[in-house]
Amino acid sequence: MRLPLILTLGTALVSLGLAAPVMADGHGERAATPVAVPLTAEELLAPYYARLRETVEMPEAGPNPALAADTRLTRIAFGSCNHQSASQHMWEQIARQNPQAFLMIGDNVYGDNAWDGDAGLESLRAAYAEQAAHPEFASFRARFPMLASWDDHDFGLNDKGASFPFRGWAEELFETFWNSSDEVRSRPGTHDSVIVGPEGQRLQIIMLDTRFFRSDLKRMPWSAERPPLGIYLPDDSMGATVLGAAQWAWLEAELAKPADLRIVVSSIQIITEAHDYESWENFPRERTRLLNMLAAREDSGMVMLSGDRHSGGIYKLDHGGETMWELTSSSLNLAFGDIEGNTAREPDPKRVSPFFGVENYGLVDIDWEARELTITLLGAESQTYARQSFDW
Repeated sequence: MRLPLILTLGTALVSLGLAAPVMADGHGERAATPVAVPLTAEELLAPYYARLRETVEMPEAGPNPALAADTRLTRIAFGSCNHQSASQHMWEQIARQNPQAFLMIGDNVYGDNAWDGDAGLESLRAAYAEQAAHPEFASFRARFPMLASWDDHDFGLNDKGASFPFRGWAEELFETFWNSSDEVRSRPGTHDSVIVGPEGQRLQIIMLDTRFFRSDLKRMPWSAERPPLGIYLPDDSMGATVLGAAQWAWLEAELAKPADLRIVVSSIQIITEAHDYESWENFPRERTRLLNMLAAREDSGMVMLSGDRHSGGIYKLDHGGETMWELTSSSLNLAFGDIEGNTAREPDPKRVSPFFGVENYGLVDIDWEARELTITLLGAESQTYARQSFDW
């Protein structure tokens, strides 16, 4: 059920601080100095969302085993770009790999595909409900602990960030569906971090939120010929941000915690500079800040995971005196390319594998004794497309 939101244009403008109300004095005359009461869109819509909470069903992903704090993790799977209306065949493939945990790292549903602009994000809520109803997904979730972060299509709208006016309600839908921790629910954004394992084998998983606080993207001027590799320009202005001040401070504190190995999850790609779609390269200052902060972390091994691109590959970067690795896995069931075409279309000196535009998921295998990590990109039948091992 969608509840109507009825506002006169004048009331909306006044409430948003875009116009000032006309007020009368004690003699029935108009006041000389009107007073505006500025409100954000979220504040204006608060009564509407309070009513929604009372009247609509909030979808939930279903039962999920907890990841025990003393678990010695040796295999983690992850993926991104899962359309709720497409085949759910990948869950069985991933289950056969017997991971100890699975990371959903963005575009976990496509809730904006049918969005008609309503403040209640009905299409997003319906997408979550449809995903929860798939028996393949429910069976997988009942067996394997899951952690989740979001990207644009489950944040609310393609390529959007902090200016999306309904982001607070989108966050509530996300946190309800994925049963986010009390700590995550207590703050704006969906970023999360867990440390699991015994001393000497402690793994920290950091899930960044690259949506809730992110500045608007800087677009290229209009052209009759659309660029083949995106439409965005780098924004190196001082105020532009990906994570926002609060999340930056949180990340710095997380990276100072003792851990033997860290997995840093970003819904968008970090290392690459080869395209003009969404990536950390949209904000060069922020990308450099992230790489510097990761390099300055408390002593530990590290690997970065990303999604978003509907293609997968392995990336390598020497920065801050170390070699950094990133595995991009996308998408679980919504491929846009093929085995070979994307590699030629997007040459990249930082990518050490082909760029596979087919359905895929990723694995991270940890050999604690040898202090060796292996990252693998696998296909729809669990065939290996790319693999890289490295010591830490």
